[in-house]
Amino acid sequence: MKPKALKLTLTALFAVIISICSMLSFPAAVPFTLQTFGVFLALFVLGGRFGTLSIAVYICLGMAGLPVFHSFTGGIGILMSSSGGYIIGFLLSGMLYTLLTKVIGEKAWVKLISAFCALAVCYISGTLWFAFTATQSSGILPIFMSCVVPFVIPDTVKILLAFFISKRTEKFIRSHAR
Repeated sequence: MKPKALKLTLTALFAVIISICSMLSFPAAVPFTLQTFGVFLALFVLGGRFGTLSIAVYICLGMAGLPVFHSFTGGIGILMSSSGGYIIGFLLSGMLYTLLTKVIGEKAWVKLISAFCALAVCYISGTLWFAFTATQSSGILPIFMSCVVPFVIPDTVKILLAFFISKRTEKFIRSHAR
């Protein structure tokens, strides 16, 4: 398979992987899912450009109404809901990851620091959107405490797990791409 065709095929595959990861959800103010794992696995394996493209494909599938968002939901209404800013935040995360790894390099430490910076962008985007769409104005700090703080440790574990799995996945892909 030609390299470009392989990248596009993997981009579609990772959009599906993100979709599957998002369907495994546990209810909360912002649903707890494995989306973060899927997003960062795509970025680590495919690189910033194609990883971000897989995130965009995932979001487009959801906007088209396919049930790829948390709890088997889909449609533009999910993006307009209070948790929609986190979904859009994944796309912004991919863009920042792409920029940082392009400017600083592709070393392991750069990828990890870029991923954590990208996660912070997702948190900021999602929290601001949550505050904007909240029916009651409780202030940004309570929203941050309920929508970000409980996710920091699990998301850290998901990023680290995605990073380590990506190393094995990249080797597998290289050995089978011939």
